[in-house]
Amino acid sequence: MTKAETPWLDDREQQLWRRWLRVQTELPAALGRALSRDSGLSMQDFETLVWLSEAPGERLRISVLAEQMHWERSRLSHHLRRMSNRGLVAKEDCTEDGRGSFVRLTPAGRAALEAAAPGHVRTVRSIFLDAMDDGDLDTLDALLVKVLARAEEQPGAERPAQEELQA
Repeated sequence: MTKAETPWLDDREQQLWRRWLRVQTELPAALGRALSRDSGLSMQDFETLVWLSEAPGERLRISVLAEQMHWERSRLSHHLRRMSNRGLVAKEDCTEDGRGSFVRLTPAGRAALEAAAPGHVRTVRSIFLDAMDDGDLDTLDALLVKVLARAEEQPGAERPAQEELQA
């Protein structure tokens, strides 16, 4: 496609796109500030704890957790080391096949998650949900489903197989 054939954004589309980019910056920042203030956890800590709390046996292979969080494995390993030093997670060798490692939620991690979750939910409601009525929520959900489906169709967007998530 040549420059002349590029379907440039019109003023309305440009405004919408820039607003979306700002929401992607401002919403996580506001949620992160509140979470840190209320619980001492970062959004990344919280997300890690949530994924582990929802996993069978409250543990996942590190490689699967990295895929679920859309993080590079090295980045996650550094983060898990910091969380481990705070007693929130623990690393375990995989005795079944000797490949890779697991990370599991510790009792301290479970307690931190349970303490942080009510305040986080209140903040999500206050900033994100309370400004919308049921129709707005339905519309936003339908739009996000469409956008996510298209994003997941892009090359390199492969997700782990379901059996890998359960291992």
